[in-house]
Order: sequence, then C-alpha cells, then structure tokens
Amino acid sequence: MFKITRRELEWAGRPLVFETGRLARQADGAVLVTYGETTVLATAVAEKKIKPGQDFFPLTVHYQEKAFAAGKIPGGFFKREGRPTEKETLTSRLIDRPLRPLFHPNFKNDTQIICTVLAHDLENDPDIVSMVAASAALCLSGMPFLGPIGGARVGHVDGRLVLNPTLEQMKTTSLDLIVAGTANAVMMVESEAKELSEQDMLEAVMFGQRGFQPVIDTIISLAEAAAKPMWDLAEVDRKALFGAMQDLIGDGLRAAYGEAQKQLRQEKVAAMRALAQERLVGETYDAQAVDEVFKKLEQDIVRGGILDTGLRIDGRDTKTVRPILAEVGVLPRVHGSAIFTRGETQALVVATLGTGQDEQMIDSLEGDFRERFMLHYNFPPYSVGETGRMGTPGRREVGHGKLAWRATHPVLPPKDQFPYTIRVVSEVTESNGSSSMATVCGTSLALMDAGVPLPRPVAGIAMGLILEGERFAVLSDILGDEDHLGDMDFKVAGTERGVTSLQMDIKIAGITEEIMRIALDQARDGRFHILGEMARAMGQPRPEMRDTVPRVTTIKIPTDKIGAVIGPGGKMIREITETTGAKVDITDDGTVKVAATDAEAAKRAVAWIEGLTATPVVGKIYEGKVVRVVDFGAFVNFMGNHDGLCHISELANERVGKVTDVVNEGDVVKVKILAIDDRGKVKLSLRAVDQATGAELEVTPKGGPRSNQDGDGDGQGDGGRRRRRAG
Repeated sequence: MFKITRRELEWAGRPLVFETGRLARQADGAVLVTYGETTVLATAVAEKKIKPGQDFFPLTVHYQEKAFAAGKIPGGFFKREGRPTEKETLTSRLIDRPLRPLFHPNFKNDTQIICTVLAHDLENDPDIVSMVAASAALCLSGMPFLGPIGGARVGHVDGRLVLNPTLEQMKTTSLDLIVAGTANAVMMVESEAKELSEQDMLEAVMFGQRGFQPVIDTIISLAEAAAKPMWDLAEVDRKALFGAMQDLIGDGLRAAYGEAQKQLRQEKVAAMRALAQERLVGETYDAQAVDEVFKKLEQDIVRGGILDTGLRIDGRDTKTVRPILAEVGVLPRVHGSAIFTRGETQALVVATLGTGQDEQMIDSLEGDFRERFMLHYNFPPYSVGETGRMGTPGRREVGHGKLAWRATHPVLPPKDQFPYTIRVVSEVTESNGSSSMATVCGTSLALMDAGVPLPRPVAGIAMGLILEGERFAVLSDILGDEDHLGDMDFKVAGTERGVTSLQMDIKIAGITEEIMRIALDQARDGRFHILGEMARAMGQPRPEMRDTVPRVTTIKIPTDKIGAVIGPGGKMIREITETTGAKVDITDDGTVKVAATDAEAAKRAVAWIEGLTATPVVGKIYEGKVVRVVDFGAFVNFMGNHDGLCHISELANERVGKVTDVVNEGDVVKVKILAIDDRGKVKLSLRAVDQATGAELEVTPKGGPRSNQDGDGDGQGDGGRRRRRAG
C-alpha cells in the first residue's frame, strides 16, 4: 500500500534517517526525519495557480513543537498547544532564511512549509532536524527550488569545534552557531559567542559548512528515488520593457538615488515610479510587469553605481560609518536609559532591574526554566514615517530582539555576582538601516547607565554586499535601500576583545569564504569605531545604581529552615513582605534574596528572616516582644519563632511586686539569654540589658527568697511547688 523510501547516514556520531511515502502523502512533499531519537515531520505545499496581481513570493514557514514529543501535557486552562512560543517563532525564521533565496524568481505561488516535532530525545535539538527536513520536503515536491540545503550547529567545547553538540554539551560551550547553505556556499549564519575572534568565527562557519555536506548528498539521493516531476514555470521576456523604461526614466531615477536624505529620495523615486506606470501601462504591459521591471532598474542603477564609483547612495565610500550620537540618562525615574543615533537610525533603549520574582518562567520541551535577562524590540510604524497596525510583536520584532539578546548576553555578569532580573526595551524611533544593531549599542549604554557591571560594552554593525559576477563590494553600515537592493545582510556584534554574535542572510545562492573574511575584517574596524563613539557618552558602568533601583541583599539559610521562612501556605513570607515592604525570594538551596528600594525596609526583612532561621545563643542579646504576662514573669518572643521566660527576679535589679509594674503584653524589650536547658527552654534577663542602648549591663546575683524562684516555663515556679506541699 505504501511505497516507503528511506535513506540513512551516520552524522556526528548519531544516525540520521530520512523517510518518505508513509505520512502526509497528499502534501506536495513530505519527509519524516529522525536524528538520534528526535523526530520531525516536514511538509511542503504550494498553490497550483498564482493569485491575480501577485507580485511577491508568499512563503510561510511554521515550526511547531508538540508537548507529547517530550512526554508532557501542556499547561494552562485549555491543556493544548496555543500561540507560537518564542522558540517556535525563532526556529520558523531560522528555516525560512536559507530556503527563500533558492526559489526561482518567477515562482510566486502561495507556499507553506510546516515542521512538526513529533519526538524529542532531550539530546538533539529539533531545530537543525527541522531545517534539513524542510529542505528534503521541498526537493521531493517538484517545486522550482534550487536546493537542497544542509544545516548544522557548531559548538566550541574544551577548546575544539564540535559538530551538532548535544544539549548537555551546549551547557559548557563558548559558541552556539547555526550555519546553513548549499554544497558550494554559505546561505545563513546565526550565532552567539563569548568574545571569539573573527578568525575563530570564520573557522566555525566553514567547519559547519563542511559538516553538513553528507546531509546534502543524502537528500539528493532521496530525491532521485522519490521526487515528483518538476513544475513547469513559464519564462517571461522583459528586455523590451526594460529598455523602454531605461530610456524614459533612467536618468531621473539615477538622479533620485543621488539624493542623500531618505525622505526626499523616497519622494523622487516614487515620482519616477508613477511616471513609468503612467507612460508604460497599457495594452502591451500591465501594472505588475512595469513594477517588476522598475525594481530591476533600481537594482542596476544603485548596484552599478557602487561598483563603478565606490560611492554609495548617501555619498559615503564603502567603509565609512554614518555620524553617531550617543546619549545616556535621558529619562527620569527609570533605572537606565540611552538614545543611540546613527545617521537616520535611532533607538531609545530603557533598562529595568528587578528581583527573582520578575524572572520569566518558560515552559519548553527540554523542561521548565527561568530567564533573568529579557530584551524586547519594538518597531512602531512612525519610525519609517508611515501608518500601520499596532499590536503584538511580529516575527521580525521577535527575531531582531533575540539577535540583540544574543549579542549582549555573553557579557552580562553572572547571577551570583549581580542578583538582578534585567529587562531591556528598545523603541526604534527612526529607521534607515540596521535598527537591530542600534539596539545592541543602545542596550550596552542603557545597562551601564543603570549600573549593571558589564566588563566591556558591546557594539554592532550591519554589513552589505553587492556581487555582480567577479566584481563585488562589501558595504559597512548599510542603509535600508542598500539592504533592500543588495545581496547580503551581515550583522556582527562584539566587544573590543571579540565577537559575541554573528547573523548573516543571503539573497543569492551563497557567498564564498573570501567574501566572508573581508566582511568580518571590515566589520571589526567599523565596530571599533562605534565603540569609540559610544565611549564619548559612557565608557564604563555607573559605580552606583539609582535610588529607584531595588537593593538586593543575599543571605544563606539552612535548607531545613526554608519552611520556617515561608510558613504554612506562605503565611510567614507574605507577612514579612507586607510588613516591611521588601520582596523576598527563596531558592531550594537556601539562598534568600531580599529586595527593596528602602534600605531600612530591607534591613528589617533580613533581620526578621535571620531571626526565623538562626539558633539562639547563650549570652547574646536579642530584641523581642512580650507575648504573655504571668504572676512569676513574662514570656518574650524573639527571633520570630523563639519564646523564652524572663522570670520576675530578672525584670529589674530592685524587688518587683507585680510583673506588670515593669512590662505588659505587646511591649518591645531587649533581653539576654541566660541559659537554654536540654529541653530547649530559654531563660531570659531584662535587667542585664540597657533598654535604651541595648548594651549589656553588669549585674550581681540577688539575695532573698525571690532569687530562688525559678520558673520552668510551664506556669509553676518554686512558689507553686511550696503551695502544693502546703496543701
């Protein structure tokens, strides 16, 4: 009934199996890929007809994780998977980026790729499995896809590069790099690194590219055995239209792209587009054809001008970075703020410091965990002078925020040295090229303004590429138009010591190692220049945090005392928080973090917790509250959960007629521990302590019968025993 085709190889020490023909047979292409015991089903489907007027390629990629893959039941009220998680959104983008450039430029059919994680062995991350599975599904589908691609993760463990490190190995790696590409070139890179050199990063990229070659060979073998016939794709000759448009608006469009100011340039380009539509749309050419050829003419003018003259749209050469203005402390009340402006790109970045209670709780297939560093990127439509929808962040916003997160994360102080939860928000207020790299620069400045002890600031720069045959130019600090009309978006972030993040997207069929080396070297020079400009505003973190930042005091308590601090149903910890105004966070190892903007509130909370967890010491003085008065003395509660008896003979140096002559219930007093018997009962003295200063006083034993009254804490002293004998 089923014609199942399988291919298998050993890849980085684990079996990788491709299978098609058993599942999802009505999809244009479907493949089940298993790596170790992680299994992903990838499907590819395209509409057979193009929608009328369709002038772009509508490709959507959906990566989805099923909770059952890891033997889990989803949380929440509905107990089923809902909106995509950040991991699912980022992985969807990761798969999309190397695939999109390899579709035929005339293919504009609605296309959908779905990658579903069906099993997860908690050892092999499904993202790489999904990427190669999507590539295989497209190669089987018959669509005009110029693949296959391969993909791999590269780690740097114990001083050596590791292909597809396990999740356990990733805990100790200094590099998390994902690379994808064809047999001959690199298409996409995404990475986070701990200040590695440009040479180390390049070696890692090429190591990964060599590492996935066997996967490409296996996909080709699978497609040769099971692929569907190739789709017919009609070629359209636009040479005559291109020549007519060049004669009509070529000079005007070239002059428009000579305008350095973005808004004016856009107005002049729009005027040329309108003229082309007015004169050329008619019986011979429709509006869509004219618009497509207009874009081709734009590319030729901009790209040719750069290659021929070495000068760009705004008059810069290929290596110059636009003017930079960095400012810090721009907002009152907030913990840290900065504005980073580079040319016509600007980001307002704000840092907020919180406690352990503010950490983000994340439910993933690999298990639940808490994240202490969050970076959120917002791109309002006014930043490009437009109106638009306002709502939840889209995939682009999530992706750009994560890129800035990866760039900054390697230099954050460890939690045991800086026990704060950190949230950074970047509001892009202007955009004309690489707002994500402006966010990286603004994030470093805002964190340093907040007093976060970064060892070194991080800066980022976006590089571009114009490639025509053997001629190419690498561009530093690209404009939006250069990104749109160019062949590469190559973002590099790092410190003065090395690279912390590298992201590359290619719009052509890949680039060579030589071009990558030139781009990395040129990016390093640009990054150093930007770091120097940032240092004019702030070169190192503020030595003190603002008064609005909660101060965190960390103490350690015995693990068997955690229950005493929390109390039944959390009663005690709530009382501490409500009474003192401080936030209290306790971990399973007995680490207690007390946070408050008021230093006195934190001090009271710490003293309360120490009182709940400390062991009473004979001879030490404590503050307590009188909780009960009896004929022979007063019971005093101290250290939160300890009671002791202050006998009437220890209330004052002179003879006391009634206990209430000295203390009453509710009084706060200072007492010294005289003794603790083998049953844990505590004997206290009030007269041994100066109640005003808390200093210990010299006392002498009292004579007379009252000095022999020795209440034992059960309501009966020697006097009571004499009364029993008399009775």
